[in-house]
Amino acid sequence: MITHSVKKNIRSIRELKNYTQEYMADELGISQAGYSKIEKGKTDLSFKKLTQIASIFEISPEVLFHFDTQNYLDNLGHHEPELIKTADEPLITVQKLYEDKIRLLELLLSKTDLELKRYTEKYGRI
Repeated sequence: MITHSVKKNIRSIRELKNYTQEYMADELGISQAGYSKIEKGKTDLSFKKLTQIASIFEISPEVLFHFDTQNYLDNLGHHEPELIKTADEPLITVQKLYEDKIRLLELLLSKTDLELKRYTEKYGRI
């Protein structure tokens, strides 16, 4: 099992980057419930999975062990924080966020379509 601090750091960094559990799960190729278990420490986490998570966050895996949220927030206004890196150009960052949002909305739409299909098969059309 991962340590309390690592799972707390994973969640903190995810929230600071404004990523949802659904987004992280999609990037990792697992279910949202499976990702939730990672943050709760209910899943054994391999170094490979830690590396994948760090890659999504655009940080080194070591940061997952040593990240300090308060230190990050204290230094936010003083200089570009080194632990949570953003793209060099704002336009690239906006484009990536937009593409991520579209991908998540498409995923949500496909899940909604599937639920609607199941409902109509079970109860018929209204």
